Amino acid sequence: MAFEQTHATQRDPVILTVPGLGNSGPAHWQTRWEETLPDCRRVELGLWDDPHRNTWVNKINLAIERAERPVVLVAHSLGCHAVAWWAEYERLSGAANLAKVVGALLVAPPDVEEAPIDRRLTRFAPVPESELPFRSVLVASRDDPYMPFGQARALARTWGASFADAGAAGHINARSGLGEWTFGRLLLNRLLPRPLSLDEGPAR
Repeated sequence: MAFEQTHATQRDPVILTVPGLGNSGPAHWQTRWEETLPDCRRVELGLWDDPHRNTWVNKINLAIERAERPVVLVAHSLGCHAVAWWAEYERLSGAANLAKVVGALLVAPPDVEEAPIDRRLTRFAPVPESELPFRSVLVASRDDPYMPFGQARALARTWGASFADAGAAGHINARSGLGEWTFGRLLLNRLLPRPLSLDEGPAR
């Protein structure tokens, strides 16, 4: 049965997507989700090809602050590290926005410390070592060129996140040819108080 658009309730969180280096194009699953899921929108980080950690963190904070309801973050690649740094800054400052985040789906975080493929990734080093103060799922691919599978599993432990094996899916991006990425939608539903239909739904 197709997803039926309904009025959001107070318990329905806003879904904020946080892309990584280079942004997410039209064939990326994040873009597909924004087009089909209710109350799903992108955090416009800016500086997509020349990322600046504090700028990205501030943009995430502003988007959460402006959200009218609780938030679930859906980050990809370098966006995962931006989310982790946002949580670290919020934790240290005791800011109220931290309480608005009820969960995070962290997909294919890259290595930013040991052997990063792109030197721009090192701008987000070191990796915050505090556990995330909200429910989170870290998803990794067995053949991701940006992060060895075992290293991704260790990062999930560091951040206190559940770990999900996406199989051999590359960097879990547009090149992976995932379409709506049903597996990711199943994982997202773990973080939502009211699961969404897996059928494609209408744009908002």
